[in-house]
Amino acid sequence: MHEQIEKLKEMLLGVWAKKHFIIISTWLICPIGWFFVSSLPDQYEAEARVYVDTQSLLRPLMKGLMVETDPNTQIRLMVKTLLSRPNLERIARMNDLDLMAKDVDEFDDMVQDLKNDIKISSARKENIFTLTIQEKSPQLAKNIVQAALTVFIENTLGETRNDTDTAQKFLKQQIEDYETKLQLAEQRLTQFKQKYSGIMPSDSNSFYAALDNAKRLLKATNLQLLETQTRLASAKAQLNREGSSGKSVSDNVIEENSITTTYDESILKMQAQLDDLLISYTERHPDVKELTRRLGELKKLRREELNNYYSIDSNDSENANSTNQNPVYQAMRIQVNQLENEVASLQVRVNDYQTEVNLLNDKIHVLPEVEAELSGLNRDYEINKQKFEELLSRRETASLAKQADATSDKIQFRVIDPPRAPITPAGPKRILFFFAVLIAAIGIGIGAAILSIQINPIVLSASQLARTTQIPIFGIVGASPTLGLEQKNRKSTRWFIISNTALLLLLMMLIAYFIAPDLIQAPLKRIF
Repeated sequence: MHEQIEKLKEMLLGVWAKKHFIIISTWLICPIGWFFVSSLPDQYEAEARVYVDTQSLLRPLMKGLMVETDPNTQIRLMVKTLLSRPNLERIARMNDLDLMAKDVDEFDDMVQDLKNDIKISSARKENIFTLTIQEKSPQLAKNIVQAALTVFIENTLGETRNDTDTAQKFLKQQIEDYETKLQLAEQRLTQFKQKYSGIMPSDSNSFYAALDNAKRLLKATNLQLLETQTRLASAKAQLNREGSSGKSVSDNVIEENSITTTYDESILKMQAQLDDLLISYTERHPDVKELTRRLGELKKLRREELNNYYSIDSNDSENANSTNQNPVYQAMRIQVNQLENEVASLQVRVNDYQTEVNLLNDKIHVLPEVEAELSGLNRDYEINKQKFEELLSRRETASLAKQADATSDKIQFRVIDPPRAPITPAGPKRILFFFAVLIAAIGIGIGAAILSIQINPIVLSASQLARTTQIPIFGIVGASPTLGLEQKNRKSTRWFIISNTALLLLLMMLIAYFIAPDLIQAPLKRIF
């Protein structure tokens, strides 16, 4: 560490010994640099501050009723796209910069300069945006800021309306497409239902019920047919016996109700009364017993009347002809004819039910294919219907949002500080540039002195000599005053001080010239 400090001291001593390089460097660079900085044109800064209010009253009122976009996101997007090429060209044309350009390349350079010069800053928590620009002309700076502010506001408001119009056009086109698809799906579904009417999957329960009902009717009709055929066979047998023996037939038909007597109506009424009494009383009840007795007497009288009616002389030679003319025999023949007609009718019904069952059994094999095809048609129809209804709902939502935007802007701009033409220039920062030129000149002089030391090394201390020659130093002998070295060093130091003092005075004059233009520049302008 001590050795490094010694080297640093030796270097500083060497630079001090070569301080004339600093004088030369500062007097060569500073005047030129300061003149260049002084000749820089004044820059006038214009700015405007605008507050973007996104707290619309309609937002909480219309929440859930319309599509709501985040206005803050939209504003951030507009801020990022404000310096896009189309917007910059629009700003340039609003200020007639395109007329100042000689060719396309120069206009492109102007647009690029605008992109670099326009600055947009915002507060983090509040939507307050500041637009600034520096130009040579104060009026031009104001006009550019005003144009940029106008483009920013119009683009933000216009973008919302354009998005709404675009959304409505898209929804309208999609609704028309899905309406056409829905109509085609409805037509296919209608044609399919007409083709397979009665065996649709939606009617599968009724189809199977119809099949079961047809089978049940077929079975019941077959049973009824069998019963009727049995009755017919029995009636024919009785008719044959009646033809051979009138008495036996008469005995067999005495209990039949097909023959009407004078006691039939009374028997029916009394039987009904007895049935009503048996509902409330037992067979031992006196009224029940009395009705039973009277009913028995009536039945006995009816039997006697039938016996008298059927009594004939078995030895009469015309027994056969009387049997054929017997009302009972004729009634039995009528009954046989009726049974034959009933059997024929039942046979027709059986054939019809059998045909129906066969047709339903044939259709039941086609039912799975019909179900699969109908499922596909219903799926397409439901999808198109669902999308169509959703699009209709979205269109109403978009229409409501458009009406809400037309009624009240959800984004409102309030210009806090409108752009103004600046009176005093905001730049360039000449004082900083003056000091920067001075520091650069001194640095270049120091660098030249160090380079000179490296090219032509000089010995400045005994330790440096011992380190360089690797020979121990036992003593130091001072220079004789007659050599004039001390006077030379003093003279060199005096010139260094005078040079730097004059340089600083010149710098102070330049600073004062630009700091107090009214006190210095105005009198000079009147003189010159």
